[in-house]
Amino acid sequence: MKDCELPSKIPAPRIAGCTVIFASFCYSLITVTNVVITGADAGRSAGASLCVCVVLAVQVVNSSPQVRRWRVSRRVGALGIQALLVYAPAVWLGAVWGGMLGCLAGSVPLLLHGRAAWIGFGVVNASALALAFVVHPGAFFTMYMMQSTMLTGLVAHGLTRLSRLVGEAYASRDELARTAVRRERLRFARDLHDLLGYSLSSITLRAELIHRLAGIDADRIRTEIAEVLTVSRQALVDVRLVAGGYHHMSLAEEADEVASTLSAANVCAEIDVNCGRLHPLVDTVLAAALREGVTNMLRHSKMRTCGISAAEDRQFITLTVVNDGVVALRARQFSHGGGNGLDNIRARLDAIGGQMEAGLCEDGRFQLLVQAPLRPEGWDRRVIRG
Repeated sequence: MKDCELPSKIPAPRIAGCTVIFASFCYSLITVTNVVITGADAGRSAGASLCVCVVLAVQVVNSSPQVRRWRVSRRVGALGIQALLVYAPAVWLGAVWGGMLGCLAGSVPLLLHGRAAWIGFGVVNASALALAFVVHPGAFFTMYMMQSTMLTGLVAHGLTRLSRLVGEAYASRDELARTAVRRERLRFARDLHDLLGYSLSSITLRAELIHRLAGIDADRIRTEIAEVLTVSRQALVDVRLVAGGYHHMSLAEEADEVASTLSAANVCAEIDVNCGRLHPLVDTVLAAALREGVTNMLRHSKMRTCGISAAEDRQFITLTVVNDGVVALRARQFSHGGGNGLDNIRARLDAIGGQMEAGLCEDGRFQLLVQAPLRPEGWDRRVIRG
């Protein structure tokens, strides 16, 4: 079983690169075979073999992916060296060396670009025609040399291009995997912030209240402890939802929870959220925005009053969160986009075609204004989930 699984463990780019080298080796071996078949003596055969090895090494270098990073002068120089190694032995070996012209033809489009590449390809094929006419005049042999050179050049060029595409696809796959990991980490961090930030703030607030009421109001203490247990259980549910990758939140339910929390904090809150049934995505984004707005109020202000309202028209629903007790420095930071929580909400709104504004009003209160379409179009589920 392990032997059957072994080939799948070899990286595809390495297989593609080995295929190019093997094909070049086979074409070179054919040239050596042609020299031997023609009855060449040992010295001539050895010389041809040595020349083939040198041309093969140059061909492998010129076909490598690193060529794309070379300067133009270096590419032209490498092509000139290969041309010299191909044409010089042709004077000595004659027609049997014609197969090496195909390797040169394949290297030209790899080392040159645009019109120059295909002009050079045509020149090499024309030189094959001239060589055939000089060493062995005849229509049949001339056609054979032309066809052999063109076919070898196209195969060498095509295999090299295919090998490079395999390498690029393999690298793209790795980059996509890394991007998916980064996106999942971002989703996890965003959901932890958006879902648990409010719950932990509420638990802290109620625990402080219980501490102040210790020995004073036993009935109120029992009520607040029950609320702490409820919020903590919800926080546990939220953690499981984050791990699961998707969560649905309700604006109406979130408004009820906010009313209870603000009441425990002795904040006079006017809440008017009666929007009926909303699109699940819009409902989730608005609920997350409300939770983030209240979390920021509890953490960064000394509010005594706040107002929360949601109103809809034919196309949009607008959520407004206003509070007093603003700390000026904090307000300026949030107005200029500071805070991961508001950035998360803005990303969620952008995904469904909504928008958000946050800043100080003329009366000194802080206002969070969120507008979302009733029917989101072109939304990105990955952003909503994350």
